[in-house]
Amino acid sequence: MKDDESIQDFHMNILDIENAISTLGEMMTEEKLVRKILRSLLKNFYMKVTAIEEVQDIKNMKVEEISASLQTFEMAISDKTEKKHKSLAFVSNTSNEQTEGDL
Repeated sequence: MKDDESIQDFHMNILDIENAISTLGEMMTEEKLVRKILRSLLKNFYMKVTAIEEVQDIKNMKVEEISASLQTFEMAISDKTEKKHKSLAFVSNTSNEQTEGDL
């Protein structure tokens, strides 16, 4: 997976590679493909990979299931990142006349 690549794009690239491999006559099991996907992810997905490996049965997972789970996680990460970068601006309710009269 590339640094600027989304899970959707990564999934499409994996499917292209799988099709090319099957064209050459080698069949890959879903389990092998899922394991390769989990191994190929970026560092910011490591905690999700660990959770998937501990909770899910990798032997019975489908590529589409892992992709959907990773897309959900990717959206959650981007939402949290956007919220961290938002800033607040405060507007004063006092007018200049009140401020000058108080001095």
